[in-house]
Amino acid sequence: MIEWNHHEIPVYRQCELLGLNRSTVYYKPLPENTMDILYKKLLDKEYTNHPFLGYRKLTDYLKGIGHDVGEKKVRRLLRKMGLMAIYPHKKTSIPNIAHKKYPYLLRNIEINRVNQVWSTDITYIPLKQGFLYLVAVIDWYSRYVLSWRLSNTMDTRFCVDALKEALEYGKPEIFNTDQGSQFTSDEFTGVLIDNGIQISMDGKGRALDNIFVERLWRSVKYEEVYLKDYQNPVEAEEGMKVYFRYYNTERPHQSLEYKTPEEVFKIILDKNGKVA
Repeated sequence: MIEWNHHEIPVYRQCELLGLNRSTVYYKPLPENTMDILYKKLLDKEYTNHPFLGYRKLTDYLKGIGHDVGEKKVRRLLRKMGLMAIYPHKKTSIPNIAHKKYPYLLRNIEINRVNQVWSTDITYIPLKQGFLYLVAVIDWYSRYVLSWRLSNTMDTRFCVDALKEALEYGKPEIFNTDQGSQFTSDEFTGVLIDNGIQISMDGKGRALDNIFVERLWRSVKYEEVYLKDYQNPVEAEEGMKVYFRYYNTERPHQSLEYKTPEEVFKIILDKNGKVA
């Protein structure tokens, strides 16, 4: 869809119009070792089920199902996937010590209304011959997915783009993230500060601080990604569109008294409100 030699519309503007991450357009992925692709898919599934496991336990897991793989390889693959086994919980985003960190504001707070708390996170999406990263913004009370983006790099831009789209729905009182470099960057936190939103960040080693997004990832993986086994980014993009539409508008939640996220969230949507 990109016209590289267009005389009037530069490539960066074409990317904006198409809703594409510009780094995705320029990036030339290198072919991966077939076994590494298999290992990463197995690691992703096991991490989704048991996000508290470190690289040693994950190495034992692979060996236990018949794969002769060492700890160094598993650590390298986890880093490439963005699943850092430094702390005893899944940590897709890598921290940057130069960025300002914010305190966790949600301890002992009752979440009882829409737009009280939003949060975001990044997860790994396996493809047949590669991978993508998925970021989503969710309203805690309604579980409504306000926005999402796919990227083949864990840069800040696709996270900021997802945040800006979510803010078209309104503004939360508090926005919670982990301490990953994407979310502590001035570019990301600046959008929150400019909109008068309080910033909350998970503490190190606190796997449950962003529990609603973690539950979302499990649903996405088992109800869509693992079943479809996407061949390429185009299939992944289309699959995510269909799934999040289903998740928001058709999938009832027991915690919402079997209402859908949209049914709970729609009290603040106007008649032109869009569905992510």
